[in-house]
Amino acid sequence: MRLVALSLVLSASLLGYVPGGPEVDREEARSAFELVNLIRKDPKAYSQRLKFSPIQVVARPALRWNDTLALAAERKALDMARRNYYAHVDPDGFGMNHYIQLAGYELDPRWLKNPEENNFESIHSGIADAVQLIEEMIIDAQVPSKGHRHHLLGVGEWNASLVDIGIGFVHADSTADWPTYACVLIAKHK
Repeated sequence: MRLVALSLVLSASLLGYVPGGPEVDREEARSAFELVNLIRKDPKAYSQRLKFSPIQVVARPALRWNDTLALAAERKALDMARRNYYAHVDPDGFGMNHYIQLAGYELDPRWLKNPEENNFESIHSGIADAVQLIEEMIIDAQVPSKGHRHHLLGVGEWNASLVDIGIGFVHADSTADWPTYACVLIAKHK
């Protein structure tokens, strides 16, 4: 019986679940995905509330949900919650391009030359839910370049070329600095 219990705990931890630890919230991740696509479809309807000029943001095609990117995003959000950090480069020196490729989403080899490279990730922490996650990333008050907004809404040639999305939303345990961590990956294959 102990062997079965140990096997279940090991299997769960390999899948990202540790009893009493951070928990993935796929419902919030899917809600965030739906909201991003609503805003991309009709940015003018959201521009006043989210404080961006509708002249700068044009309607874009809906992003496609990608399970591989979602898994990589969940793993990143879980890692930040478990190891209590908040950064695009993890404590081991790797950026998301490395982990996206490792998850099985094939990237152009040029995007993998620097292990710290991140062409596809937006992160946030301390948000209550999917709506706050997406709205705060689009308002992007803390980022002068508005990089998160551009990433999510497809602003500029590079961001407009990205077609797939995966989101990880995690509720942290009491040992983490933030109650939630989120990772949004919007990418394209090579």
